[in-house]
Amino acid sequence: MTHRFAAVDLGASSGRVVVGTFSGGSLGLEVVHRFANDPVRAGGVLHWDILGLYKGVLDGLAKAGPVDGIGIDSWAVDYGFLDSSGALLGNPVHYRDARTDGIADRVPDLYEISGLQTLPFNTVYQLLAAAGTPQYAAASTMLMIPDLLAYWLTGEIGAEYTNASTTGLLDVRTGEWAWGLISDLGLRAEHFPAIRRPGDLIGHFEGTPVVAVGSHDTASAVVAVPADQEDFAYVSSGTWSLVGLELDRPVLTAASREANFTNEGGVDGTVRYLRNVMGLWPLQECMREWGSPDISDLLKAAAEEPAFGAVVDLDDPAFLPPGGMSARIRTAAGLPRDASHPAITRCILDSLALAQRRAVRQARELTGRDPRVVHLVGGGARNELLCRLTADATGLPVLAGPVEATALGNVLVQARAAGVVEGSLPAMRALVRQTQQITRYEPRGGDGPWRAAAERVGR
Repeated sequence: MTHRFAAVDLGASSGRVVVGTFSGGSLGLEVVHRFANDPVRAGGVLHWDILGLYKGVLDGLAKAGPVDGIGIDSWAVDYGFLDSSGALLGNPVHYRDARTDGIADRVPDLYEISGLQTLPFNTVYQLLAAAGTPQYAAASTMLMIPDLLAYWLTGEIGAEYTNASTTGLLDVRTGEWAWGLISDLGLRAEHFPAIRRPGDLIGHFEGTPVVAVGSHDTASAVVAVPADQEDFAYVSSGTWSLVGLELDRPVLTAASREANFTNEGGVDGTVRYLRNVMGLWPLQECMREWGSPDISDLLKAAAEEPAFGAVVDLDDPAFLPPGGMSARIRTAAGLPRDASHPAITRCILDSLALAQRRAVRQARELTGRDPRVVHLVGGGARNELLCRLTADATGLPVLAGPVEATALGNVLVQARAAGVVEGSLPAMRALVRQTQQITRYEPRGGDGPWRAAAERVGR
C-alpha cells in the first residue's frame, strides 16, 4: 500500500511543499511547489509576508493532491498575535528587525530555566520589545509561525513543543511553559497556549489530518540524520548552521552558558544541544548583491583560491543584518575593495568551516561525548567545498546528506503517527540510510592550519 504525506517546509528565504511517498519499504520525496519568502519593510519595521506564505502553502497543498497527512515546519522564534476573535494583529515581525537591539542586556540571565542560547532575536526579547504597544494590549494569543498556519488550516490553537523551546520561555526540565518566569518578566500568561508534542493530531484541513511534527525545522532535520551510532555530531546547514549533539538531558553548567550553547527540544524528548552559527547567510546575501551568479561556477572558482587567504569571525553580530554584506566581509577580513567574488566566497566558507569546527569541539568538551562523525544535512550538503572544508576543520569524517532532511523528518513523524513506519528514532533513521543518498568526505591534512586560522580571529 502507498501512503503520501505533505510536508510544508518554510525557510527564511523560501518555502516549499514536499510530498513524501512510502511504498513497499521505499521512501521518495517530490517537491510539488516552491515559493519565495521575501520580507517586507514597512513603516521602518521588517516584517514577514505571512499572507503570501499562507497562499504558497494553499497552492502547494492543492498541487499535492490527496495525501494522508499534512505537517508544517519553519524557522524558529517568530510569532503572530491573535485578538479575541482569532484575527491576526498585523504581519509578524522578522527576527532580523532591529527592535530587539539592547534588550537582552537588560534582562536577567534565563539559562538556568530555559537552557537557551542568548541571541538578540529570541522570542522572549521580541515580546519584551512589543510589550506596551497597542498590538500587544489587544492580543489574546501568541502563535509561533507553524502554529499560526496550522490554526488557519484547522481552526485549532496550540504551541508545538520543539518551536516553543526556542522562545526562552519554556522550562527546559519540564517541557512546559515557565509560568514563574513569564510572570516575573511582566508577560501575559494568556498569550501562551497549551503545548503539543510531535505526532499529536492538531485537526483537519478539508478532511485531511494536520499533525504536529518537529515544527522547528532543525528538529525535523535532526530526525532525518542518518546516524547508525550514538555518538555523532550534526550540522543542519542552510541560512543558519545549527551545530551540535543529540542528548537525552540538558546541559546547564556555567561553562555551557558561557559558551552560549542552547538546549532546544527535539522529537521524542531528546535535547538538541547546539550553537547557532551564522551559516550560509553571508554568502546568500553576497550572491544577491552580485546578481545571483551560478553557484557551481562560483564554488569551483572559490576552491582554487588560497586556503585561509582571509578569515572572519562569522559569529560577529555585524553579519546579522541584511544588505551590504560583501563590503562588511571585505572590511572585517582586510580584503581589498576590488577583491574578487571567488575570494570573498572562499573567505566565507573557510570562516564557516572554522566556526563549525569550534562548535563541534566545544560541544565535545562541554558534554564529555566523543563524536566519531559529523552528519551534515540540509542545503549545505550540496556544497562540496563546504563539506570538504568541514571535514578538514573538524578532523572527522563528514557524511553529507540528505539534502531534504527537514522534509524527510517532517513526513517521517507524520508517517509514524499514522502507523506507516516503526516508532523509534533509530528505525526512522535506518529508513533514511536505506533510501537516501549520503556522500562521505574524509578529513585531509592536520589541525595546524585550522588552529592558526582560529587564532587569527581570536577564537
